[in-house]
Amino acid sequence: MSQKKTDYAVGYGKPPEHSRFQAGQSGNPKGRPKGSLNLATTVNRALQEKVVITENGRRKSLTKLEVAIKGLVNRAVKGDAKAMQQLLSLGSLVGMESTAATPALDANDAAVMASLARRFGIAPHKNESSAD
Repeated sequence: MSQKKTDYAVGYGKPPEHSRFQAGQSGNPKGRPKGSLNLATTVNRALQEKVVITENGRRKSLTKLEVAIKGLVNRAVKGDAKAMQQLLSLGSLVGMESTAATPALDANDAAVMASLARRFGIAPHKNESSAD
């Protein structure tokens, strides 16, 4: 057998010339079918579908996303701690003001917060003043 004499070193990242892809030939000829949807598009389409609900005795047409958010808010208002946590984490994603923008506590409120922190074994924040 005779082989071509070349100065090409075969190794990592340098496949033999005979096994490289030919010009114009894809490494994945079938590939992703045209028109197939990715996960984000599929989720967005599903959330934008309209459903009919009855609210206060009236029928309304809302998107599934709106219905889900209403349900989350309603569960949080009823005292569901997990729903409240999810709602607060969503708030930061949509640009709601953070808790840093709340007004400073007066002396009575600061004292109550400090006693609760001691009771639950939580170190008070540096910006809170204790009026004990």
